[in-house]
Amino acid sequence: MKAGNKKIIFGCNVTLVAFALVAPLSMSVHADNNLPGQGIKITPVFANVGEERFRGEIAIAGLKALGYDVQEPKETDYATIFETLAQGNADFTVHMWDKLHQSYYEKAGGDTVLIKVGTVIPSVLQGYLIDKKTAEQYNIHYLTDLKNPELAKLFDIDGDGKADLTGCDAGWGCQLVIDHQLKAYGLDETVTHHKGPYFDLMANTINRYKEGKPVLYYTWVPQWISGVLVEGKDVEWLQVPYVSLPDGKNDVDTTFQGKNLGFPVDQIKAVMNRNFAKKNIAASSFLSYYLISANDESAENLKMRNGENSEADIKRHAAEWIGSHQSQFDKWLEQARNDAMLLAPQ
Repeated sequence: MKAGNKKIIFGCNVTLVAFALVAPLSMSVHADNNLPGQGIKITPVFANVGEERFRGEIAIAGLKALGYDVQEPKETDYATIFETLAQGNADFTVHMWDKLHQSYYEKAGGDTVLIKVGTVIPSVLQGYLIDKKTAEQYNIHYLTDLKNPELAKLFDIDGDGKADLTGCDAGWGCQLVIDHQLKAYGLDETVTHHKGPYFDLMANTINRYKEGKPVLYYTWVPQWISGVLVEGKDVEWLQVPYVSLPDGKNDVDTTFQGKNLGFPVDQIKAVMNRNFAKKNIAASSFLSYYLISANDESAENLKMRNGENSEADIKRHAAEWIGSHQSQFDKWLEQARNDAMLLAPQ
């Protein structure tokens, strides 16, 4: 955690220096150095996925501690998050998968209207998995092994002879990647991609696993699913023979523990409306220092899976996380206050 935080601090300083070049420095001191955001409204926009609200609530708590008047978060699909920020209808998000959502970022205007201010969760994964029993019994370790119709039939649920892959909701970035890869790897004739609602589909997939039936699905980490279907014990990642992504940028790192998962090993970013970030150094600074682990979010997601899934529960989980990381959280606030004094625009 400490090593990762040092990287973010360095990245923050670069961002803040860039802001300083376009915003004149002021020698005056804010009316309340402890509350640099006092009287300023800030609006979050989050993904409409309840399991990702935890990280948002921690961010909200930090911004409130800096004095910001945090508005009720807007919730929408991933693509619209970036449009909302670019249009100034919201000020920040903590939901950008850096590589997976880059096309959404660029389509909304990219660096001209938006800015990536920091990494919220490093080393996040995504890919395809099958149950370990079937993988070992039939020697299935690559997604392309399912080009064999006999092996694909093992995962047939609806009786059409094709493997049924539990995939992503339509409109998610992963949906585009899965559709592309099934075609690129020649799997269109043997594998069907079932598209959302993801968590309903995964509930059925988990039930099938509990019944001892073969399962084939896509998921990502952090996620509660990794705590229910444990990689290495219950399931295993399927490899791909080579990288093939919709944008053609195939020179990215997709390897985890020696396996090519086919998806970039990614990181989740905090993104802000550029103009708002320039005027609100305390907010952009705090979001640049803020860092949690994938394991922390997965653990919270498992609590949600086990019934602690109300808005009040999620807020309590965030407060408990802050309490157990209080010194670190307080340091982020202190750094944000200091940056706000040093680089405050006139």
